[in-house]
Amino acid sequence: MKKKVLIVGGVAGGASAAARLRRLDEDAEIILFERDDYISFANCGLPYYIGGVIPRRDYLLVQTPEAMKKRFNIDVRVNNEVIDLRPEEKKVVVKAKDKGVYEESYDYIILSPGAKALRPNIPGIDSPRILTLRNIPDTDKIKSMVDDKNVKRAIIVGGGFVGVEMAENLREIGLEVTLVEAAPHILAPFDSDMVVLGERELVKHGIQLILQDGVNSFQDQGSFVEVTLNSERKLEAELIVLAIGVTPDTAFLRDSGIELGPRGHIVVNDRLETNLPQVYAVGDAIEVVDYITKGKTAIPLAGPANKQGRIAADNVAGLNSTYRGTQGTSIIKIFDLTAASTGANERTLQRANIPYHVVHTHPLSHASYYPGGAPMTLKLIFSPEGKILGAQGVGTDGVDKRIDVIATMIGLNGTVQDLTEAELAYAPPYSSAKDPVNMAGYVAENVLSGIAENITWHDLPNIEEDYLLVDVRTSREYARDHVEGAINIPLDELRDRLDELDREKLLVLYCQMGLRGYIAQRILKPKGYRSLNITGGYLTHSVLGFDPNAALDREKSKATPYSCCEDDVEIDPATQTVREK
Repeated sequence: MKKKVLIVGGVAGGASAAARLRRLDEDAEIILFERDDYISFANCGLPYYIGGVIPRRDYLLVQTPEAMKKRFNIDVRVNNEVIDLRPEEKKVVVKAKDKGVYEESYDYIILSPGAKALRPNIPGIDSPRILTLRNIPDTDKIKSMVDDKNVKRAIIVGGGFVGVEMAENLREIGLEVTLVEAAPHILAPFDSDMVVLGERELVKHGIQLILQDGVNSFQDQGSFVEVTLNSERKLEAELIVLAIGVTPDTAFLRDSGIELGPRGHIVVNDRLETNLPQVYAVGDAIEVVDYITKGKTAIPLAGPANKQGRIAADNVAGLNSTYRGTQGTSIIKIFDLTAASTGANERTLQRANIPYHVVHTHPLSHASYYPGGAPMTLKLIFSPEGKILGAQGVGTDGVDKRIDVIATMIGLNGTVQDLTEAELAYAPPYSSAKDPVNMAGYVAENVLSGIAENITWHDLPNIEEDYLLVDVRTSREYARDHVEGAINIPLDELRDRLDELDREKLLVLYCQMGLRGYIAQRILKPKGYRSLNITGGYLTHSVLGFDPNAALDREKSKATPYSCCEDDVEIDPATQTVREK
């Protein structure tokens, strides 16, 4: 029997569902409604078109109505907005730009209405100089303004992915950029000990970063907008970009009988079915299951939306596919850095009361003896049983493939041991014989087995017993900078200087990256000393106190993480030995 399937909304979820369904059912009547002019565009590329990285606007257009009709025989109706769903009649009400209001019947319907940018009720927010970035028309407005030579300054409100990408791209084309974030840090998927690396990169490239201060009001002053923050600080700019998040675009469904979550997201099961018969939903408008915590959440990402569109189409076609949940794997470019994450962060696990361990490593992107290796920081989060719960990485090269490997492991319910056993491609220009993924697994495995006893810098103030902080780096490293109160006994001198340590005290060890502290712990344990090694070492500590209000020239002058105290020596991150350059 011929099916009539309506798809509400295009872009990632809806367009993917339409194309998949046609490949599965050549005879189905498929109608796709899109209220704007564009059914499928690269919304993740919008900031890069504004910044000139993507040179032509038409590169953003993934699919056109004409191409969808020609290749897939899909009736695409742009400028047709579905304004009501009447499940008892199996009809939708559509408001069309060219022919007014009409009804369309269906056998099945796939809802992909997406989400819209938040515009909170802040005084002055209706100024024409205050814009959001969600679609092609939004892009055209911002692009038109920044191409106007009179726009010299921009304020980005919100430090999520879109906000950071817009800040970077506007700065790259020469604007003075201020990024305002009400939370303590930008980029919510990252923990504070990782995201500070990205914050430092923004400041290094001339962006004024204001944290823990939200917007109180806007005042249109003609050629610019005056922004008053909650702290009463005032800022001025010709362009304001609101990037404070999105809300599901589901208001048209409120009287339909469809079940909505507390924030307006459509509730679906693992087949992406709603509570209404023959009605499915996908994309940014739905609640999903968090793959780690198993709780309900909303994660508006293009990758999951595409997968959901395919699964919904499968089920309409009778294939019985299921969606197992969202890991939230994501990645962002921050000038010269790459930051990526997958799975749960510490805040999420704490809210869910899920116990976990953390390790930090600071490997190079490839073999240290091959020129051009770039340092990165990896954070691995895992359960007391060894199940991988999440990971975060920041660096200039090789971060993406390490997080992708760990994301794949998480999707397969992988463990720390699986990381140690992963057989990954190796040649000196690309990796090390022990890949950074393997190394993170080894460090975590040592924690689980009890061979290593680690803490984080955040744990240090919570130690209740009397302890001695011991810096096991070289004297030159110690002289350059160290943690206040730490004594210095270099690792290679430790066996000969044990008499300087108090056996009654807990020894808290740190080195530059963690490895020498672990080796010191292995020396001390058979001799009856109790010790803890601070994971990530001084390199992790050095970024925790980053102040975005610090002078830019001071930030630019900082030594690189792998340098020692003078330019003629460096630390090999693989062995943590000091060597001549």
